[in-house]
Amino acid sequence: MRKFFLIVIFALISELALSQIPGYSEIGNLEVFKKKFTEAANKTSSIKSDFTQEKNMSMLSEKLVSKGKFEYKKEDKVRMEYLSPFKYLMIINGSKVYIRDGQKENTLSTSSNKIFKQVSGIMLDCVSGSMLTNPDFKIKIFENKTDYLIEMIPVSKGIKDFFSKIHVIADKSDYGVNRVELIELSGDVTVMHFTNKQLNTNVPDTDFYLH
Repeated sequence: MRKFFLIVIFALISELALSQIPGYSEIGNLEVFKKKFTEAANKTSSIKSDFTQEKNMSMLSEKLVSKGKFEYKKEDKVRMEYLSPFKYLMIINGSKVYIRDGQKENTLSTSSNKIFKQVSGIMLDCVSGSMLTNPDFKIKIFENKTDYLIEMIPVSKGIKDFFSKIHVIADKSDYGVNRVELIELSGDVTVMHFTNKQLNTNVPDTDFYLH
């Protein structure tokens, strides 16, 4: 009986440890955070920044690093232009997505593909701050001295077939998103770092035209 009791205690301790994120602790007052985060997001009409993408693949010993320019304009416009080591452009404008890969160009409608709609929606949610109300995810909020970490656990069938979780790291000083981590079921991890951010600056609509 004593052995069984110890096993149960060990299992509970292990489960608690797994629910935590190293370097972070779960915040106590979720509603206060949600209110302040939403207020900051509502004040942000546009974002311009540089980004660095790191792709860690289980089949490769070295991570793949690419860099480019990022733009967001409220409510539903995103432009990601990869500049090195290859050129690649993706524009989200409402329900349409334009992709240019080298000489190949394609314009897709998210309404015709549920998975594509969900994935593009994740990107908009992460930069616009609307992930806190997305019913496709279970949300937990953690913090350390400088950052908040929003852990998004997929609950809808389409997304959880691809991702085990998504982390959005926001700066405590302004609630701005500095990093997004996409953790796939395969174990591959994509990390997006946003730097040199400019908020509420002029971002022309022409940057989001679907060519």
